[in-house]
Amino acid sequence: MMPMLNVSIVIYKHHFGEMESLIRSLQAAEIIEKIYIIDNSPVPSCDFKQEGLTYIFTGKNIGYGAAHNIALRKTIVAGLPYHLVVNPDITMDANILKEMVDYLENNKDIGHLMPKILYPTGETQYLCKLIPTPLDLIFRRFLPERWTAKSMNRFEMRNSGYDKIMDVPYLSGCFMLLRTEALNKAGLFDERFFLYPEDIDLTRRIGAYYRTVFYPLVSVVHHHAKSSYKSFYMMIVHIWNLKKYFNKWGWIFDKQRKKINQQLIKLFNL
Repeated sequence: MMPMLNVSIVIYKHHFGEMESLIRSLQAAEIIEKIYIIDNSPVPSCDFKQEGLTYIFTGKNIGYGAAHNIALRKTIVAGLPYHLVVNPDITMDANILKEMVDYLENNKDIGHLMPKILYPTGETQYLCKLIPTPLDLIFRRFLPERWTAKSMNRFEMRNSGYDKIMDVPYLSGCFMLLRTEALNKAGLFDERFFLYPEDIDLTRRIGAYYRTVFYPLVSVVHHHAKSSYKSFYMMIVHIWNLKKYFNKWGWIFDKQRKKINQQLIKLFNL
């Protein structure tokens, strides 16, 4: 089968052994042209300089979105129809990519597809979300879970069941299968964001032209670290970038957010 996509993985102080399972799975997928390893670490690593991988050392931590954009631009120039943005902490079966690409080939109105994301225990990660309000993210970060359970269940669309194909306005950046044509229309990652809200922003912009869809017929495992919950510095980075996001889209007045969220709340009885 002809190659249909490139893949990019952004790393920071990662070792090959931590990602070997993911890389081997990707290498087994016949529809992949190139696997880009974009390294934002302080010093380069020789671990990734091997056959089948295209290693790019940036020389500094330029951020998640800016690093992925290096590979996304190469995919656009190469004329490949799809690109996979994937986190280094994902493990997966090689066969799922062909199924997902086949689904995109049969549904030309979809610009962004995400599979079901599982914890290593097999439990579902609730990564299909409404477009966040400032309160959604403040409650989630700083208030006890027992106080916020109802609002978080709605924000994470839990009443949808996570068992059906559905349009979702905010899909996680840990696994983004993107249509190159959609990127040409919506633009790449906004490089003003250093970390965290890039996936919200890009999903919204793609959603202006194409459907952004959750596809639970296949799944991957995400070894989620939640670094902003463990590091004070990362928490500050998180808050600073969310401030940039709401400055861009609106803190209180965001008509698009209100319209889309109300439609989904009604549709799924959230």
